[in-house]
This record gives sequence, C-alpha cells and structure tokens, in this order.
Amino acid sequence: MTELDYYEVLEVTKDCSSAELKKSYRKLAMKYHPDRNPDDKEAEEKFKIINEAYQVLSDEEKRSIYDRYGKAGLEGRGMGGFSGGMDDIMDIFNSMFGGTGGFGGGFGRTRRDPGQKYALDFELELPLAFHEAVFGCEKKIDITFKSPCESCQGTGSKDGKMETCDYCGGQGQVVMRQGFMTFAQTCPKCQGQGQFIKEKCPECKGRGYHEEEESITIKIPAGVDSGNRLRVQGHGNKAKNGNRGDLYVTFIVEEDEHFIRNGNDIYIEVPVFFTQAILGETISIPALDGELELELKPSTADKAQFVFENEGIADVHTGRKGRLIAQIRMVLPKKINEEQKTLLEKLQESYGVESRPHKSTFESAYDKIKNWFKH
Repeated sequence: MTELDYYEVLEVTKDCSSAELKKSYRKLAMKYHPDRNPDDKEAEEKFKIINEAYQVLSDEEKRSIYDRYGKAGLEGRGMGGFSGGMDDIMDIFNSMFGGTGGFGGGFGRTRRDPGQKYALDFELELPLAFHEAVFGCEKKIDITFKSPCESCQGTGSKDGKMETCDYCGGQGQVVMRQGFMTFAQTCPKCQGQGQFIKEKCPECKGRGYHEEEESITIKIPAGVDSGNRLRVQGHGNKAKNGNRGDLYVTFIVEEDEHFIRNGNDIYIEVPVFFTQAILGETISIPALDGELELELKPSTADKAQFVFENEGIADVHTGRKGRLIAQIRMVLPKKINEEQKTLLEKLQESYGVESRPHKSTFESAYDKIKNWFKH
C-alpha cells in the first residue's frame, strides 16, 4: 500500500519541530495561495494539498496516529474529513511525492523505543528508465529488512537477560554539577540505554536481529522525477511486537537521448537544414505520445522555440501536463561542391546589399575611426 507522505508535501523531515513545520507551511501557503496565483489550477491544487498535510501534522494527536498508521489510521478514527476535494485526488493518486528529495528525515525515531536496536523505517534508491518515470509502471524489487532475534527477544543478550547499568542506575543519564549549574548527559557506559549486554546472544552475535529477504511490487504513478520519494507502508524493519515500519523509495531517473526534462516540461532539439529554415516547411517531430507536426515559418531563426501545450509530463500531484518545447538547431552544410558553390554565389548576388549586412552595420564605425586619426 502506498499513500501521501505529508512530510514531503510540507518539505520537512519526520522529526521536525512544530516551529519548523509552521515556518515551512507559511512559506508554501504563501507561494501557492490562490490570490497570488489567479486562474492557476495547478497552484490551487497544491495549496489544497499543503493545507491537508498541515491540518494533520500540526495536531499532535493526528500526527502521532499518522506516524504509526498513515492516513488509513486517521480515516479509521473518523479524522479524515479534509476539504477541497482531496478525496477525489487521493482516488486518482494513491501516493504523493515531494520535489526536494534527499534522505536524512530521521525515519523511525517517533516509533522507536529504548529497547529497539534499529529504526523501523529505512530507505533505498531505485533507478528508473526515463519512460518508466514519465508514464508510470510497476516495479518488483528485492529488499532486505531486519527482524528481531527470537532467541534473545531482540535484546542482543543471551537468553534476553540484560544487566542494569551500575554507573547510571538504569537511568541512561548521569548528572554532572559544576558550581551552581547542573547538567544531565548520556551515560558513557551504557550509551543511554540504562542496560547493557553482559553476554552476547550466540544466535545473532549481539546484534539483536536477523536479516530477511522479501520481494515486493510497487506501483509508480506517472510523472515521478529524480529525488521524489515514495512511502511504502508496512515494508520496513520488523519491531518486537511484530509490526513493521515503512520503506521509503527515492527514485533516480535516467536521462533520455532526445528529451530533456525540466520539471513537467520537456525540451527537444530539432535539427533543421538551413534551406528548410529559410524556405519554411512542415516537419514531424517525436513527442511523448507519438508525433507532432511542427510548422517552420519562412526564415525561422536558429534556436527558435515552438511550444506545444499539454504535451509534457503529467504532474504527479495534480495530473496536469506540462509543455513540450521544440528548439531549432540550424544545420549548415559541412562541405559543398562546385555546382552548389555557384548556386549559392548567385543566390547571394540576387539579394544585393541585403546579402552583406556587415557593410551597412559598420559603415558609420569606419567613418568614426577615420575621424579619430584626423585630430
């Protein structure tokens, strides 16, 4: 099962503070507010999504439930009543991605108890071919997750027996006094656990877990890009109580030979022979969904751009398609024969003064330079 990642929507990490959450929400809400983006449906939809995410994460109770069970947990408790048509969007897109990508979100911190020797959430990178990202696909991936050792109940200690730290008395912290100031710091002997292993478990060598392999199939919607992250619920590491954390998949999209992606827009360079550009011609160019007709007007300039609306990539949030921009690359002949040279010379002569623009352009400059030397 995949679902919205509200932390990615608000561009914050999973262990962010309330102040960080509020700051990021204000910045994004101002950026996509309808008053600042009149008649922009894409901005309107993003504004609704941002508000949906903030409504959950700004409430401590909802945030706690969301961290443990995802959006399904909120809906199961009658707390999913979002406004603005979010349910319709969720029916179409069963997952949500952020634009910033990157890891380091502190996965598993909110659900990790002191006796848990590893985080329940983990992440991996998944390469995608260009067309897989553009059109969406299903991918079967092999993962390795941690499962608590049954012999030691996940403690790493033989028979699950842990010794209370005699340095901190099992508190995990020690108090240091300096003058009238008192400082509490992590116990250096047990590293804050309050307990320590006296004899390592022979089954797991003191690690407290075994590694298991699993093959899963994930559905990737159209429009993902490099750095986008997908949350796959219930396929992370296994806790002592049998529950599993979440898997986070970050996509690395391969470049295409012809198409260049910029957000949801697609650029393609169109080589055009100089005579085609001068005379004008209608040519066929490749598009994501097949072919498009490009009408070259007479005297089309090098690097001229032709824009085709709604021929780009579907936005992963809203489904709205970007543009395809075709840019002309003028191609000149690498060599010419005598006949071609004669024809070109005749063509140049037929244009008269127009065929030598440098003369009229620099005429005044020549006169000015001559005057310099008269004084």
